[in-house]
Amino acid sequence: MRSAHDWLRGTQPGLVGLAILIGAGAGVGAVVFRYLILGFTELFTGRSDYSDAGRAAHPLLPALGPWFLLLTPVVGGLLYGPLVHRFAPQARGHGVPEVMVAVARNGGRIPARVAVVKSLASALCIGSGGSVGREGPIVQIGSALASSIGQWLRVPPHRLQLLVACGAAGGISATFNAPIAGVFFALEIILRSFTAEAFGVVVLSSVTAAVVGRAVLGSQPFLVLPAFTLHSPVEYLFYAALGLAAGLIGWLFARVLYAIEDACDWLWRGPEWLRPAVGGLLLGALLLALPQMYGVGYPVLQNGVDGKYAIGFLLVLLIGKMLATSLTIGIGGSGGVFAPSLFIGAMAGTAFGLAMQAAFPHLGIAPGAYGLVGMAAVFAGASHAPIAALVIVFELTGEYSIILPLMTAVALATGVSHLVSRQTIYTLKLLRRGVDIETNTDTDKARGADDPLQRLTVADAMRPLPEPVDARAGRHDLLARLAGARYGALPVYDDSGYHGAVTAASLDDPWPATDDEPRAADLASMLPALRPDATLRAAALALQGHDATGLPVAPTDTTQPIGWLDHRDVLAALTVDDNPAER
Repeated sequence: MRSAHDWLRGTQPGLVGLAILIGAGAGVGAVVFRYLILGFTELFTGRSDYSDAGRAAHPLLPALGPWFLLLTPVVGGLLYGPLVHRFAPQARGHGVPEVMVAVARNGGRIPARVAVVKSLASALCIGSGGSVGREGPIVQIGSALASSIGQWLRVPPHRLQLLVACGAAGGISATFNAPIAGVFFALEIILRSFTAEAFGVVVLSSVTAAVVGRAVLGSQPFLVLPAFTLHSPVEYLFYAALGLAAGLIGWLFARVLYAIEDACDWLWRGPEWLRPAVGGLLLGALLLALPQMYGVGYPVLQNGVDGKYAIGFLLVLLIGKMLATSLTIGIGGSGGVFAPSLFIGAMAGTAFGLAMQAAFPHLGIAPGAYGLVGMAAVFAGASHAPIAALVIVFELTGEYSIILPLMTAVALATGVSHLVSRQTIYTLKLLRRGVDIETNTDTDKARGADDPLQRLTVADAMRPLPEPVDARAGRHDLLARLAGARYGALPVYDDSGYHGAVTAASLDDPWPATDDEPRAADLASMLPALRPDATLRAAALALQGHDATGLPVAPTDTTQPIGWLDHRDVLAALTVDDNPAER
């Protein structure tokens, strides 16, 4: 047994064996996750997919008509909200950033319970109407499974990171029947590096997962479309214009996503476990107005690319998907942003194609081809992952005839998105926590030895948590406490724990005239938390806009803050670093 253990964790053949094992496990996990979503969707709507049902009533609740849509996200939130809050807070959100930071900063270590909680929470969220995708959850599920196996075998950190990438590739491969796409998603987004060793084991894992997935789910492509052809070289100019526009749309989607999440953080005053249920009322109202936003929405995407919708409705669906996905994530839902990116790109591209077709009818333009190109271009603009975007859309659709305009649009979309911002829809979430994985390269590490902002961490500079206030404290007590406080914010606690922070700005806001004085719980808001292992450079970026309050510091496995940090603390740490005698 000892020899077998050493063989698995320390040899190349052992790594190959682990990659195949993880691929099989990820394939099984993807199949189970797929059926969980189908099962919960059937339970909540009476259909396997409600997005194209057209406000049909639930078969078991015909008296409610379409109004049951108002309640399904609430019921789903009551189920997955406590589950995530109690057992795995990392399962909240879209999942891929958590895997990225686990690989870049934590040596590939992901708690085993994340796989189980993420499966149930995301399936409940999507099945009850959450307008998110499957790829984020399955990446986190496959990665957590791989990390658990690697930690159990005590493999070295660099190998554990490779195994996590194998799990991510296997999850994508089996979920979308796209083994090549799984490979490049793992290499370009999760590992962010290409080596012969990584490529070999990730390919084996992806192929194994695809075999498992096809054995159960079949081998049909993601979309079934007629063949598209390019009738005139002039169309390359149109595709180039689409690429530029799609890059900006991808960038906009990321900003809308986090702007709505910030708004939800600012508005919510209750316990975090209840947030998905209460926010589910807003999501339900949106689904009632636009039921095409229910769940992942692949049938609606297919209809859009097939040309079944007019330009105006395509734009309505585009805006609706941005809002519905952002709201689902903002209220604490669990699901991915890859499928919404494809949906948004398909609507934008098809609308653009229809416009070009109307303007130049003699060119024989196929609007559906622009929809497919738009899918890849918007995802490339949002993720800055052009290879993954190219391969994923090509493999998901099986459409080779548009490869040249696809490459053109994706390259331009990635370029214009880079010009606007170096952050992606995934890294932006981490940067808001004070984690900048873009600096985690060998060059940056070498430069960091001479750069205190890069060398020092939040843990080196943070101060103890300010003395908390009770959630029942009144406005006058809070004003008195803030007058003598170091920071312009006070953490608020009740019997259930951390409840957010009261800021000086919130006390200045007008409050409705009532007999009851506002309490700390009414005024508190959730400030974005910094991680103790984040560099001071990343923390300084995250502190922009929070000069007056500073930000709480919390570990990755809990929402309870352990300290506080503002720009003065950063400067103090740098001063001490420059003058060792002051330490």
